[in-house]
Amino acid sequence: MAGIGSLLHRSCRLLMAGLLAGCATSPTGRQQFMLVTPDAAVEIAEAAYMDTMQQLARHGKLMNDPRLAERMARITGRLAAVAVEEYPHTARWEWSVALVDDATVLNAWAMAGGRMAIFRGLIEKLRLSDDEIAHIMGHEIAHTVANHHAERMSMALAQNLAVSVVRQNTEENSQAAPIAHTVATVALTLPNSRSGEEEADNLGMRMATRAGYDPRAAVTLWQKMAQHGGSRPPEFLSTHPDPASRIAALSALVDDVQHLRPVVPPPPRGVRIYAER
Repeated sequence: MAGIGSLLHRSCRLLMAGLLAGCATSPTGRQQFMLVTPDAAVEIAEAAYMDTMQQLARHGKLMNDPRLAERMARITGRLAAVAVEEYPHTARWEWSVALVDDATVLNAWAMAGGRMAIFRGLIEKLRLSDDEIAHIMGHEIAHTVANHHAERMSMALAQNLAVSVVRQNTEENSQAAPIAHTVATVALTLPNSRSGEEEADNLGMRMATRAGYDPRAAVTLWQKMAQHGGSRPPEFLSTHPDPASRIAALSALVDDVQHLRPVVPPPPRGVRIYAER
């Protein structure tokens, strides 16, 4: 694939530059361990996301659903508008959502820099309302604005996981799987800390409410998550804390955030939707 060498070189440089970083503070005031800077995480995520989009398109895994595309653009656009108002630096982000055509997977995720994805199965099997989608995407956006992806990458580096894979990929030029794969795996599969999940729940609910969505939908969303699949909960829950405790915590927040809901929702910010063309 053209550009792999430069991608590997740039990714390695960004990862090593992150070693110059130190501690940071999350939007809620929590101290964060940072070896990878938030800016480096955003740049690495761009390469990872674009590579993922190419793979999804190549395998016919992007949805052909104009109505859902419009729906997701409106919902995430309103969330992005709130995020940019609260965190002005996110105005530089390439806000985007991939619509993944897989009815068997109940999942959604985000990478650093406002790059997101949602799976058909999550929307259809749980029969999600706009308000519930807003809360699940608000939760994911909250992870990005709180720099949880950079935090997880930093933990991986501290354990010498990412560094060893970078060395292996650099030496194996014959196949040279892009370093973006490594970064995406680190960013999406390592679980957040309990405090990180609590931050995402709190910040995500506030953003979704400020975007004009019903905060009570955060509770019904997690109730659906917990109820679906019996002994096999949705993949989205695989790296998340116990749903019962989360539902209780979210229920307690509803009254606290109701006043944030505007009479007139904010106009959506432009969000790129990746779907089958």
